[in-house]
Amino acid sequence: MNIKPIKTKADYKAMLAEIEGLMMARPNTPEGERLDVLVTLVEAYERKHFPMEAPDPVEAIKSRMENLGLKPKDLQPMIGGLNRVYEVLNYRRPLTLSMIRRLHDGLGIPAESLIKPSQQQAA
Repeated sequence: MNIKPIKTKADYKAMLAEIEGLMMARPNTPEGERLDVLVTLVEAYERKHFPMEAPDPVEAIKSRMENLGLKPKDLQPMIGGLNRVYEVLNYRRPLTLSMIRRLHDGLGIPAESLIKPSQQQAA
């Protein structure tokens, strides 16, 4: 198969180009197996060199609301009264542990995103 580790940006770009050429490869073929291995190498390189930080908790909530077409009133079962929902969405009130649990269970927002201190509240 002749595959080597990604050590430089040039190696990374070359591997991405090769992956692009293999995107239509069928599973369980030599090309498909090569694609799987190359993607695994690229993912490892990206985790190391381009770590993604968890989003701001309020931004994560707003994003999920937008994706699901939710309004602030739809968050009441998870956060509390409508005034409390607006306080959270406007960075005036931090999330409590019970809110985090209910938002995670109800909206599927990763708990790691919800427990991170908000950028606006930290300032």
